Amino acid sequence: MKSLSLKRLVVLIFVIVPLTAWFLVKPVRVVAPGLVGISCPQENVCVDDMTRYQEAISLYIEGTAFVASKLMPLRSTPKVIFCSTITCAETFGLGARSAVTVARFGTVVGPRAWKNYYVRHEMIHVLQGEQIGVIPLLLKPSWFVEGMAYSLSEDPRDTLAEPFETDRKLFRSWYQAIGKDFVWSAAKEL
Repeated sequence: MKSLSLKRLVVLIFVIVPLTAWFLVKPVRVVAPGLVGISCPQENVCVDDMTRYQEAISLYIEGTAFVASKLMPLRSTPKVIFCSTITCAETFGLGARSAVTVARFGTVVGPRAWKNYYVRHEMIHVLQGEQIGVIPLLLKPSWFVEGMAYSLSEDPRDTLAEPFETDRKLFRSWYQAIGKDFVWSAAKEL
């Protein structure tokens, strides 16, 4: 009897839960983009349109190099899925967002986010997850999480939609007081 319950638990944990997540929580699909028709010629750079692959590679390289110079190098080589169509973006549940980083599983860049500052923004989120931890990052104030990404990515927009403009201003003020060398230790105290 115990063996049957254990088998059911194992099936639930290793089969049912992942399958349910795959179909209901679309961002989880970043784990295996090939299963939804996305090409990944390089393990960490994926596209829905191979004619734009070189553009995606250039954005990826620039984004990781920028974050390394602005803050510090990433420890990992994050997976980024570049969607050139709304259909691709919806496959990953992007919705109204331009791009999204899903914990440490990967990032999806939507059709309107094929710009260096968007990719930098998402790479900053990857770095935040590495430095602070994915779960602790969820508990940090928005002005830190989003404010850092908007500010340090050098997003050129003069005014962002709220609450992001306020987040950016609050982060800039905090960052000026803390400085680059102490950003991660101070962030852990927030």
